[in-house]
Amino acid sequence: MHFDVIVLGSGPGGYVASIRAAQLGMKTAIVEKESMGGVCLNWGCIPTKSLLNSAKFLQSIKKNGELFGIKNENIEIDYSKVLSKSRNIVDQIKKGISFLMKKNGIHVIHGNAKLKKRKKIEVIQNEKSIAEYSGTHIIIATGAVPKVDKKFQCDEKKIITYRKALSFSSLPKKMIIVGSGSIGIEFAYFYHSMGTKVTIIEICSKLFPNGDNDISDYLKSSFDKIGIKNYLSSNINKITYNHENNEVIVDIKTSLKNIILKADIILYAMGVIPNIQYIGLKDIGIQTEKGFIVVDENYRTNIDGYYAIGDVISTPSLAHVASHEAINCIENIKSLNCQKIDYNNVPKCVYSLPEIASVGYTEKESKENGFQIKIGKFPFSALGRAISDENTDGFVKVIFDNKYDEWLGCHMIGNHVTDLIPEVVIARKLEATNYEILGTIHPHPSLSEAIIESIANAYGKAIHL
Repeated sequence: MHFDVIVLGSGPGGYVASIRAAQLGMKTAIVEKESMGGVCLNWGCIPTKSLLNSAKFLQSIKKNGELFGIKNENIEIDYSKVLSKSRNIVDQIKKGISFLMKKNGIHVIHGNAKLKKRKKIEVIQNEKSIAEYSGTHIIIATGAVPKVDKKFQCDEKKIITYRKALSFSSLPKKMIIVGSGSIGIEFAYFYHSMGTKVTIIEICSKLFPNGDNDISDYLKSSFDKIGIKNYLSSNINKITYNHENNEVIVDIKTSLKNIILKADIILYAMGVIPNIQYIGLKDIGIQTEKGFIVVDENYRTNIDGYYAIGDVISTPSLAHVASHEAINCIENIKSLNCQKIDYNNVPKCVYSLPEIASVGYTEKESKENGFQIKIGKFPFSALGRAISDENTDGFVKVIFDNKYDEWLGCHMIGNHVTDLIPEVVIARKLEATNYEILGTIHPHPSLSEAIIESIANAYGKAIHL
């Protein structure tokens, strides 16, 4: 059977590409080896946010319940219901995606896809070839898999990745998390909130290594206060098992000395790598570099008719990036005049408590790029809405170019900051300066006032600071 477009993978890149292709009148097929929605829906973005919401709700009652007139004695956690709630949400959204496939007339093919020459794919089920399809355009959107330390076996029993971390039948008493990017931070907060003793091991000198230094410092202070132990500038020398106590013993090297830690579980949260190992790239000659598929600005590979989007290419490994690349890829195929993605204006979010949201350059990056900068900050503790919500942790930090007033970056940590960052993304897209932004009116009381106040602070005009 021949299609105009065949998409490999049904994550936020793949399913969006298939829908947009169908909307533009292209006969479209999508190949998925597991469940519709890919890792993001089934084992990533969606279920983790459900778990985190349960954790935030629990912590809010424990911390502030009595302040709001809610008695909080004898609180118990029914962990099975916490898990089942997250899986029910996943199932609900999966049904929605399947409905969209039917609505748009997209042919769904179940199995592993392997690329063939002359714009063909082979579909494999249970290690047997079951069908071959051809397509005028073939889009690789197979996503990513967890990055693990190859020195230590990941058995998904005692040494696990995020997928297993979402499906424990009971809570571990002690957990070691390796890595403090967004995955590590979110799981650290969740399991700590549920009552697990959590320790983070990070090879870099700060938590959240890719974040602005002020954000990382505040996060560390926040985690220290609630009892999440952090070993920075540290790595693992050796892992052994104590079968008698059913625990893992970890020998780590810190900047000062070697330390022995014990835990029930080790969770690798070291990020992800492209899921491209078994899809036949070498067979047809598609070029890769440093583990990523090489594409041009229109997501075309070096082989005509083959494209790649999302986590398989060297752009930010984020669901919203993959979806936007999917639309651009399809619209370029149809020769539509779509806007190129500004990868320096992509919002990055972490959904722990406090939440983290950022866009653009960090302070360090701004200086490294030669900018003379103005910096403004505003703490949520000085904001009426945050005070009334009993959630005053965190701040907003803005960075402007001193010469042209270009908004170089914004970094937030606090309650609901992931909902505030789009304002900054739009303002930067429209090249707004401090003059335009300070001339806008923000509602009072609201958390968004922290943005306008931080900009005013950068220019010596702060009223409430």
